[in-house]
Amino acid sequence: MLTLLVRALVVLGIVILGLMAYVRLAPTDVVRWHQIAAVASSGDVMAAGGFIAVRPITADAAQVLAALDAIARATPRTRVIAGSVAEGMITYQTRSLLWGFPNHTTVAMQGDVLVIHARLTFGQSDMGVNRARVRDWLDQLGPLTATP
Repeated sequence: MLTLLVRALVVLGIVILGLMAYVRLAPTDVVRWHQIAAVASSGDVMAAGGFIAVRPITADAAQVLAALDAIARATPRTRVIAGSVAEGMITYQTRSLLWGFPNHTTVAMQGDVLVIHARLTFGQSDMGVNRARVRDWLDQLGPLTATP
């Protein structure tokens, strides 16, 4: 009976390690994630598997995007996967600490508003991490954006 339990635990451990490897090593489809929809108004929207924030800007668009880029790059486990400040749109990938689940956040200027769309890659719920990260980035931007 004990050997059956040990075998079951070993199999479970292998399955968990396999899932962790898949999540960390799965390729990123840049074309899928490096896009953002046009928005009609300012505000916050809970989207399926993510969060969208739209804010009017109070400074030059390039300045706002450059400031946000610096904030995003300073966020732990975050890297740019596409775009640039010069392009006017950047997509970041931020991984969770333990499992390495990737979340994708696209930021873009649309006229005189900043659009930030953060979403999960795997699963059905991000447990609020995308919303929390976006709000933290907006707090750090401070007076460069206005409250909608």
